[in-house]
Amino acid sequence: MRTAELTPQDVVLEVGPGLGSLTLGLLPVAAHVTAVEIDPRLAALLPRTAAERAPTLAGRLTVVEADALRVQGLPDPAPTALVANLPYNVAVPVLLHLLELLPTLRRALVLVQAEVAERLAAAPGSTAYGVPSAKAAWYGDVRRAGNVGRRVFWPEPNVDSGLVALDRRPPPPGDRAATFAVVDAAFATRRKGLRAALARWAGSPAAAEARLRAAGIDPTTRGEQLSIADFARLAATQVPA
Repeated sequence: MRTAELTPQDVVLEVGPGLGSLTLGLLPVAAHVTAVEIDPRLAALLPRTAAERAPTLAGRLTVVEADALRVQGLPDPAPTALVANLPYNVAVPVLLHLLELLPTLRRALVLVQAEVAERLAAAPGSTAYGVPSAKAAWYGDVRRAGNVGRRVFWPEPNVDSGLVALDRRPPPPGDRAATFAVVDAAFATRRKGLRAALARWAGSPAAAEARLRAAGIDPTTRGEQLSIADFARLAATQVPA
């Protein structure tokens, strides 16, 4: 809880609360907790668990039975912080979806597979930098916030886990969808320079080179060297026909 840096005014969004162990830890330190649970049995059980284990705090809990990857809205109050043990197989798309859907989220602390944590927090130029890190950086400053050993879980998983923290900041100037399209194209063929990697996106290698030069980017550079601001600038470039 200390790592999450929650205040008594925070409205926390939790994804995949399961049996409620994290939920019960969040209720005393937040103004409200909205828990999104896809399993109807667990969603029905969680309010009863809160009423039994924390009767004076159960009124702070709202349970939404939904798929976090497809949810399109949440009941008030609007969440200000995401604190969750994200489902490992869909952690990145869930995180990106919620950050886009809920601009009121000022920060996030999520537990994910260690390898995913490394990718999300990677900086341009590092070997782990790629689509997850570039897209997450659109929404805020991302950092590793700690490691979690396997033995704290039951049943014990066969992968290591890591905490990732994100502090929201304004995105770079530009269109998100257009920028993400360039990110996807740039990393589709990681071993190629951007002139070749972006040929289909731009229409041809020559058109890609023109767009890159207009954005002030060396066409021989690879995608892993660009920051999200570079990708946004490239997506916004216009060159004469």
